[in-house]
Amino acid sequence: MPIDPLAIPDHPFKAYIFDCDGTIADTMPAHFRAWTRAMNELGGTFPEDLFYSWGGVPTHVIVERLNKRFGTKLDIESTPRIKERYFMELIPEVLPIEPVVALVKQFHETAPMAVASGGHREVVVQTLDALGLTAYFDAIVAMEDVVHGKPAPDPFLEAARRLGVAPEACLVFEDSPTGIEAAKAAGMRYVLVPTPAVELPA
Repeated sequence: MPIDPLAIPDHPFKAYIFDCDGTIADTMPAHFRAWTRAMNELGGTFPEDLFYSWGGVPTHVIVERLNKRFGTKLDIESTPRIKERYFMELIPEVLPIEPVVALVKQFHETAPMAVASGGHREVVVQTLDALGLTAYFDAIVAMEDVVHGKPAPDPFLEAARRLGVAPEACLVFEDSPTGIEAAKAAGMRYVLVPTPAVELPA
């Protein structure tokens, strides 16, 4: 069952796993700006409502979906690199999501913590570095570390493995329907970090 936003359940969790974009860092507007700039350059389109509904989906999968939906021929390899380059220019503008960051600092040194993201490692690490949070985490799982990204459970299961904690003893913090599906599939309880665009899967 979902848990009230940011209300931590009364349960002895042994580890905490956080998504990055839209959960720890308020990056989604910057990601949309980067996608828009990339689409303007490459001749594609990515409507804002669609962008938010696909939160948490790896970039190469997004390109595949865009091609299928709009009949474009965006390159699967180069398009994500162009988009990520534009996003990294915007990282200095990214702000923390304060209620979540407060929990990260609260849990620090009381239980192991990990970040499990659908983004590229370089981008995730630079985002955490910009917010001064990298050292708080015992593991960072990025898209390069798993075969299947969210909504598959692989990122969260890999994070639990690296922390040495059973999946059922982990609590996940997520903002997207895709991430919630992944947490459910991993057998983990979760806290929904609300955003205006979130609509939970049935």
